[in-house]
Amino acid sequence: MAQANAGKGRRTPPRSPPAAPRPAAARTTESGGAKKGKELSEEDLLKQGEKEYMNDAQRAFFKQRLLELRAQLLNNADDTGQHLRENEITTDPSDRATLEEEYTLELRTRDRERKLLKKVEKSLRMIDDGTYGYCEETGEPIGLARLLARPTATLSLEAQERRERVQKLYGDD
Repeated sequence: MAQANAGKGRRTPPRSPPAAPRPAAARTTESGGAKKGKELSEEDLLKQGEKEYMNDAQRAFFKQRLLELRAQLLNNADDTGQHLRENEITTDPSDRATLEEEYTLELRTRDRERKLLKKVEKSLRMIDDGTYGYCEETGEPIGLARLLARPTATLSLEAQERRERVQKLYGDD
């Protein structure tokens, strides 16, 4: 097919769209897999013992997950920018109010995603320096189940609960 299109000046389309991430279980060693022919799945990750906590394969798994999340957040930000640049002209005050409310909600969502993006970037730096997966307050392992649920977690469950109790007692300072 590439030879047929080469003479016509057209480029051969890529095999798969770059923006569509594949599920973790479907990935193979082409992206640097760590386990005999395929990367770790969530099930494989949870089966590993405490002695193997935050080994190279686990760090690679979470780095890939964080990179995919970062790409998704950046893509959402681009979509929002394009959407806000589209000028919809309406003369009806109700329609204008609806549009403004939609824009406000979208901007609020992007602001939350911007904050999440900072946490993702921090987590990626922590993977690179070897501190990812360990509580910032106690130094204890955060736990694989918690990191799967919230890859940007920096506190163990106990430390987070303690922090929330203190905030509840003394306010949101």
